[in-house]
Amino acid sequence: MTALTFLRYSGGMLRVLTLSTLFPDATRPNFGVFVERQTLGLAARADIDLRLVAPVGLPPWPLRRLTHHAALAGLALREDWKGLDTWRPRFVTLPGTGGRFHVPALVRSLVPLLTRIRRDFPFDVIDAEFFFPDGPAAIALGRHFGVPVSIKARGADIHHWGHAPATARQVIAAARAADGLLAVSGAMKADMAAIGIPAARIRVHHTGVDLDRFAPRERRAAKAAQGVTGPLVVSLGALIPRKGHDVVIDAVAALPGVTLLVAGQGPEHAALAARIARLGVGDRVRLLGGVPHGDLPALLAAADVMALASASEGLANAWVEALACGAPIVITAAGGAAEVVTDRAHGRIAERTPQAFARAIGDLLADPPAAAAVRGGAERFTWEANGAALSAHLAGLADHFRRGL
Repeated sequence: MTALTFLRYSGGMLRVLTLSTLFPDATRPNFGVFVERQTLGLAARADIDLRLVAPVGLPPWPLRRLTHHAALAGLALREDWKGLDTWRPRFVTLPGTGGRFHVPALVRSLVPLLTRIRRDFPFDVIDAEFFFPDGPAAIALGRHFGVPVSIKARGADIHHWGHAPATARQVIAAARAADGLLAVSGAMKADMAAIGIPAARIRVHHTGVDLDRFAPRERRAAKAAQGVTGPLVVSLGALIPRKGHDVVIDAVAALPGVTLLVAGQGPEHAALAARIARLGVGDRVRLLGGVPHGDLPALLAAADVMALASASEGLANAWVEALACGAPIVITAAGGAAEVVTDRAHGRIAERTPQAFARAIGDLLADPPAAAAVRGGAERFTWEANGAALSAHLAGLADHFRRGL
């Protein structure tokens, strides 16, 4: 996109309204941290003026008294979030409805807010960073305000919401109505096409990694800081069945002398703790709970292997962050796995069984690749490339829309 193109927009800049229900806040600092990083990178570009709307879904009032919901209800409605002018409007989510009414509730909340925002910030394009409910809501908002809409697919937004009976039609209709579509991987693009979204309209938009922060360190010292001396496997991700932490725990249990550290929190914590106790590996398998994203580089740099047995993914940031730190990965064939593990130095793609994961982990521990070769797998995933591609994509949509193409 040339500078002349940007002169078509007021002030010589493209005005972007980013919409994402998947975004960190004071109560959930790791929630959608990759969306945060992408948005910060886009906003930092000289050719972009950006405002962020990060809606918060809450159940009807009586249920908001519960601890988790009460914390979300207490968030500021508008704040400066790491330099981003950020609104956090509330919208009602009705339990037991499968998400069927999320979109109309979100639209009702956002129309008056965006009307106010638009008085001082006449945005040129809406950038929806999660497919549901953001995508269908963005389509309605784009039509209301007369601006083009881009929607990005990341993983569960297609794998779950794109197949769920109550929401699948909304997802597909939004995709067909969008002015632009993005997918985090080629595999994600194929999954979108499989549910009836035209593949020719989807661009692959890979994630990025901060190669300065996520970098190899002296591994022995990094392990010592984690209280580990021998072989170390790290697993990252929410403690939910889809992430397959049980598979990795069983695999490491079959590898004497190997330590496993699991970073993440979620509803499976008690079940995983019980599994560790039942296997008798509590001396070398630890659940760390939620680890701040800023602490992940030190943890990953200590790992000999990062293992994640996901049932589904788009393209997990944890894969790329591990590689950047010099830790080879053992992952399933989920999502964009084959787009990341393109060399044996990067790790192994294994079947989602404890036996297959144990073999792959053991193989890497017995013959570890050089950290520099592992890191090479991450070097094409930069936030600079991510931001440039997203800026060009959004500017192209706005330009085509303006010209009626």
